[in-house]
Amino acid sequence: MPNGPLTEPDIFQIEHLGERKFNSPLKSANFIPDDAKILYDRDFSIMKERFLEHNKVFAMEKAGPREKIYHDPAWCKAAILTAGGLCPGLNDVIKSITLTLKRQYHVPVVYGIRYGYAGLNPACGHEPLILDETTVDDIHESGGTILASSRGAQDTEVMLETLVRMDINLLFCIGGDGTLRAAHDLAVAAKKHQLNISIIGVPKTIDNDISCMDKTFGFETAVYATNPIITVAHCEAKGAYNGVGLIHVMGRDSGFIAAYAALANTHANFCLIPEVKFNLEEGENAFLPKLFDRLQRRHHAVVIVAEGAGQELIQGNREKDKSGNVLHQNIGLFLKDKIKEYSKKVGIEATIKYFDPTYTIRGIPANGTDAVFCLLLGQNAVHAAMAGCTDMVVGHWNESFTHVPIPMAVRERKKIDVNGSLIRALRMITNC
Repeated sequence: MPNGPLTEPDIFQIEHLGERKFNSPLKSANFIPDDAKILYDRDFSIMKERFLEHNKVFAMEKAGPREKIYHDPAWCKAAILTAGGLCPGLNDVIKSITLTLKRQYHVPVVYGIRYGYAGLNPACGHEPLILDETTVDDIHESGGTILASSRGAQDTEVMLETLVRMDINLLFCIGGDGTLRAAHDLAVAAKKHQLNISIIGVPKTIDNDISCMDKTFGFETAVYATNPIITVAHCEAKGAYNGVGLIHVMGRDSGFIAAYAALANTHANFCLIPEVKFNLEEGENAFLPKLFDRLQRRHHAVVIVAEGAGQELIQGNREKDKSGNVLHQNIGLFLKDKIKEYSKKVGIEATIKYFDPTYTIRGIPANGTDAVFCLLLGQNAVHAAMAGCTDMVVGHWNESFTHVPIPMAVRERKKIDVNGSLIRALRMITNC
């Protein structure tokens, strides 16, 4: 997978299975020209500099329905899977893909693959679910995923053999970094075996940390759901002398949820994120002295911390989960203990109220605007698949839906720019 700075304009080139020979069955669609692009660089000076160097602009393929499509819908069989952790909006995406396939393209068979990639390994014994308008009718009202999920790698050749045996030529993989990497491996293997299977990813990360896209589904819902927790933490903190409301939220490598939640509810006085290193007692970014300085002045404080913040301060082994992600130590509980210890050390009373809403938030349904975003992601995923695109994810960039090669989407984690406007805004209202 590529990493480092962008150096070649063609890195956004999308893999296509072949010539598009069939007329789209969509009757009133605003068809997108095949050469439609969305500029990658938002800063004109950067775009100009890159153009002078390469004589090309960096741009992504624009998503949307094509007038000519590659797959004959009448002979298509599609499959949808969800993998990795739960996230608000999974059922919305499943429903959107299913309804677009059935209602707009009239694809006769849509399978739901149970338990992620494990459902493509016959040894695991998970039978597929037939998806249709009745099956998905009200699933958007529930959190989680109707298909269930799993972590861990499966043998690529075994999964590909299952797709061939089931005669599937459209595969939709909804998931994060590990899910997309597995989808890429499947696309590479399908190409090697000269199999015309469109493999399309729908990026799922509640942390909003996938590259080349400005947002992912579930993130907005997570920020909204954190808002009342901050309010309650503030009430608890003010309800005790030198009260501290300590909130632990998601954000393994990127602090977007913590940062946006703190900006959305300005009761938060401290926001600790992975992108900004801090110390406990010494140095310019010493957290505990600043916290207790506030307690002496205001007698209450609210602290929000992302799960990946301050990991270098915690001793312990760095194990990995089945997806290869480093399992972080619980920074929330660690800080709770350290605040207690420091309270005794300096002789200043502190009452700590601890909140960890992470699993509660992961399993709730998507809110209104997030649900709309899921609907549009699902529709554009189907349009891409029917057009014969493969080894790509549907993204969102510069107010448009785009096609992003999977290697570009997983090249590195998207992080908060420590010199950007988000950090500046955060530092105006909190200690970050």
